Amino acid sequence: MNDRFLRAAVAVVSVTVLSFLVWLLYVHPAASDGAGARSPLPVLNATFNFLCAACLVAGYRAIRAGNRRRHLVFMLAAVTCSAMFLVGYIVHHYRAGDTPFPGQGPVRSLYFTILATHVLATTIALPMILFTLAHAAAGRFVQHKKIARRTLPLWMYVSVTGVLVFAFLRWWS
Repeated sequence: MNDRFLRAAVAVVSVTVLSFLVWLLYVHPAASDGAGARSPLPVLNATFNFLCAACLVAGYRAIRAGNRRRHLVFMLAAVTCSAMFLVGYIVHHYRAGDTPFPGQGPVRSLYFTILATHVLATTIALPMILFTLAHAAAGRFVQHKKIARRTLPLWMYVSVTGVLVFAFLRWWS
């Protein structure tokens, strides 16, 4: 796979996913049956985000210890957790629409700061994760290592702030 094709493929996938999510949250009407309030998906999605963060830490520790096989297993588990989160997020928001934050005062400002940085980090992390995976799959470990050093902290931030967004919505609802 040449670099030009890889960049184009990552761009198409990233723009498609992010455009779909914008449509889902801001254009698509939510179901009017109240299914979102009863859905177990937000808890499950937060769990997937937490598990992703745990796998990222374990994968990092494995590669630092020189255990490539264990690193591979944990990083594939992190990708799987992120993918499962995305599926659950799409299903939940397809049914329930956007979730308003009812908190007021300083907690509201804190929530929206975390949410905004989470969304921004997600839009940057998605293509970086795809590039990191593609380089590893192609055996380009020099490039993989170079981008992974920037991808890991960003992906970790996305996973942790995803759990925080859930916690804010749960505690202040």
